Amino acid sequence: MKLAVEAGLLVGLIVLRLAGLAEAAGERGRLENPDGRELVRRIHAKLVARAAGEKGAVEGYEEVVPGSGGVKFRMVPVAAGKFRMGSPVGEKGRREDEGPVGEVKVSAFWMGSHEVTWDLFMPWLKAPVPRYRDGSVRGNVGGSSDADAVSGPTSPYMDPTWGMGEQGYPVMGMTDHAALKFCQWLSVQTGHYYRLPTEAEWEYAARAGSVTAWSFGDAEAELGEHAWFYGNSAVEGVETTHPVGRKKANAWGLFDMHGNVAEWTMDEYVPGGYPGDGGVREDPWRVPLGRYWRVVRGGSWDDDPRDTRSAARRASRASWKAQDPQLPKSLWYLTNATFVGFRLVRPVEIPSVEELERIWNLGSVGEDRDDARPAER
Repeated sequence: MKLAVEAGLLVGLIVLRLAGLAEAAGERGRLENPDGRELVRRIHAKLVARAAGEKGAVEGYEEVVPGSGGVKFRMVPVAAGKFRMGSPVGEKGRREDEGPVGEVKVSAFWMGSHEVTWDLFMPWLKAPVPRYRDGSVRGNVGGSSDADAVSGPTSPYMDPTWGMGEQGYPVMGMTDHAALKFCQWLSVQTGHYYRLPTEAEWEYAARAGSVTAWSFGDAEAELGEHAWFYGNSAVEGVETTHPVGRKKANAWGLFDMHGNVAEWTMDEYVPGGYPGDGGVREDPWRVPLGRYWRVVRGGSWDDDPRDTRSAARRASRASWKAQDPQLPKSLWYLTNATFVGFRLVRPVEIPSVEELERIWNLGSVGEDRDDARPAER
């Protein structure tokens, strides 16, 4: 773990504790959270209206975020298709939760060409709207726009990048709730529907038509050309994240699917692996029943090669907030998981108002699981 992270945590603990206590005390008499069904209904109408004027081929595009000073990001089209999800028994580094291998059919979607960067994330993270701990607008402000009304994090109490770099660097240390709420905010801003990928969408895109351990083949010696991982991520002797897009893209034009930061998906992690009934699964999604565990994919700057493979999986856990001194612990920040980031997906079809509300709030529902824990990675 990066030394700057450890030092930053020690410096920030007292500040976090005092600020958390003061904020909790100030929540008496707070207004009802405005991020509800009516807001989602207005967002849905905006998404449908823009989609109506864009019928045609699914092509790549670049999007500029309004009010961000020209920050833009690129979305890559991923055609519908079938693939074999999971790893075969003989794959080097394989774990039992990567099988059994089964055929999966995936609908078309767009995916971010790069992991979400701080450049794109900061306008939301540092928006000058006072918030309660749950993300709702504080006081009588009420949100001057739908973008303001979307739940957002309280201001970070310390450098959210942990000194790893900001411009061009991937977001890390944010919960899946923060990632999904950012997707909701971005959807308001652009008129396009964004969310996290399902686990199946993620692996389909990562493989990019390959059936090997990595999208480029089975040769671990070639990993350094395609990924930042524990073996090559050090700067002056300290492992860290790196600017996105510095390594080779996969065959579908997606960068850093292996390494740099691991990436959230929307699926619940089940230790036993995938259903093994032998049939073709269509757009599978294991809807989470609790806050833990959620599936994280791709491996990171702090991982060994085996955990950057296309089929490698990791389960989120409560210990990723272990050094957060707040009570209750933050919905937004992961003090012990600076290796986790995320990537955008935009499906072709826009779901119902009810489904939009469900998806964008997945990260805040459910309780911690208390059954047998998956092994630590």
